[in-house]
Amino acid sequence: MVEFIPLLMFLVVCLVLMAGYPVALSLSGTALIFALVGFATGTFDMAFLHALPNRLFGTIKNTTLIAVPLFVFMGVMLEKSRLAEDLLESMADLLKGFRSGLGLSVVLVGALLAASTGIVGATVVTMGLMSLPTMLKRGYSSSQATGIICATGTLGQIIPPSIALVLLGDILSSAYQQAQLSMGIFTPKVVSIGDLFVGAIIPGLILVVLYCLYVILFIKPAVPDEDDEASPQQGLSRAMLNLLPPILLIMAVLGSILSGAATPTEAAGVGAFGATLLALFKRQLSFGRLREVAQSTTEVTSMVFLILIGAAVFSLVFRGFGGEELVEHFLTGLPGGLVGATVLVMLVIFLLGFVLDFIEITFVVVPIVGPVLLAMGLDPVWLGIMIAINLQTSFLTPPFGFALFYLRGVAPASVETKDMYRGVIPFIGIQLLLMLMLSLWPALATWLPGLIYN
Repeated sequence: MVEFIPLLMFLVVCLVLMAGYPVALSLSGTALIFALVGFATGTFDMAFLHALPNRLFGTIKNTTLIAVPLFVFMGVMLEKSRLAEDLLESMADLLKGFRSGLGLSVVLVGALLAASTGIVGATVVTMGLMSLPTMLKRGYSSSQATGIICATGTLGQIIPPSIALVLLGDILSSAYQQAQLSMGIFTPKVVSIGDLFVGAIIPGLILVVLYCLYVILFIKPAVPDEDDEASPQQGLSRAMLNLLPPILLIMAVLGSILSGAATPTEAAGVGAFGATLLALFKRQLSFGRLREVAQSTTEVTSMVFLILIGAAVFSLVFRGFGGEELVEHFLTGLPGGLVGATVLVMLVIFLLGFVLDFIEITFVVVPIVGPVLLAMGLDPVWLGIMIAINLQTSFLTPPFGFALFYLRGVAPASVETKDMYRGVIPFIGIQLLLMLMLSLWPALATWLPGLIYN
């Protein structure tokens, strides 16, 4: 019976989270209750918790995680500077000749916002407020419009600089070193955030192309685009003027990482500074706005690090009850070996994505299953990209997808929830197709990092 305590811990913490309690307190509180009961019954050694101060101090010293508040600052600053509105207007001007030009504009602007901000909730809400009324007016059905907006809003999960990839990179690096030490490799290699950023470029571009193809082939609005009084030359000039600054910012952030001129943390600083300059250039920077951005950044960063502390307590108690050995024996004993274990882990992460945010899954689930899968031979970059796309898919899947909740909060009452559910189904199929492609051709995620960093 004692060997099943780790499983019971995991189930209890999921139930507590579903009851609506704060994530960080749920993780640490559940773990400490189990630890106290285990200590009283002689099934848990409190010496495991002696490692907690060193673990937390190591988190504070981790320079990689400094990228989190910097990327969040960059994303919030760009959100507050009316970047999305100008981008959508400019892209709609460029694609005015296409019957589904507005839908294509939403996809492409969503991709640019994902590469600029990396914040899913902000992108979905922003695009919903700006583009949903216009799309409905132009003859897009409720399901078509909401499906496009939800799907493109979640691109921030996979297109760098993604906060999810930043957190996954740090956790997978520790898991990879742990896996190598378990195999007797005492000079372990590391997987960096830069590896995941580079590895996500090709899958992210493939996903955007597949979205665009679907919109062109299968979505035909009932009302054609209205004529624009501006000449084509004026429209192109206006579009380039609005598109150039965010594209330069994206190139500065990702280009500095790809060229090796800056670490991801340093590139995040460049992005935060560049976003501030862009807001100043657009005359959207004021003391009040800067205070709003700083407050939002502090709130998100505090949430991330508090969850990280709770996850550290949970993982130590989980390990003290023999949870790692239980997971290792279970996964290695599954039929199908590595393939069977990977499919099961991906299914569990997909289902957990209904009720847990990507931060909780990254901090709680990945440290448990990551070392086992990596020791069995999985490439850490491929695993990180697959987890990110998997979570992106669960964000879209009815009835619990977070992107659906975000859009439901800003969509008009005339848009029914069932229409939103119906609209995202084709895009879920596209993302599952991408995961299948990555499974058949892992080089889609691993070739570019190997080319650049080897």
